[in-house]
Amino acid sequence: MNELILRTVTAVVTFMIILFGIQLFFAGHYYPGGGFIAGLVTAGAIILLLLAFDIKTVRSMIPVSYRTLIGIGLLFALGTGLGGLVFDVPFLTHAHGHVMLPLLGDVSLHTAVLFDLGVYLVVVGVTMTIIETIGEDE
Repeated sequence: MNELILRTVTAVVTFMIILFGIQLFFAGHYYPGGGFIAGLVTAGAIILLLLAFDIKTVRSMIPVSYRTLIGIGLLFALGTGLGGLVFDVPFLTHAHGHVMLPLLGDVSLHTAVLFDLGVYLVVVGVTMTIIETIGEDE
């Protein structure tokens, strides 16, 4: 297969896959989706980049330590769970409310989004750590 065609298609498709992952992430509270599946979709987009480019190029395009993502995600998830204990409610009790934002209007905010963000970061971090560990040539 022509490498130029693969790289050009990958640039367009990766963008669309990441946008779909973002949509799945934010739809997850009311519809099927959420942090886990959005993390897998995002990891799939990064894997597509790894197939089209070499690992050094992808690391320069996405200069993120996936192991650090795992730690940050665990802190988000654990912090969200422990937040309920601070207000003397059971572990993982979520709070919600409505806020009027200028362009978006009435927006429902939930602490479950923070928990989903933690799950998202852990899933992306673990998946990409496994894939890069398997794919490294040394």
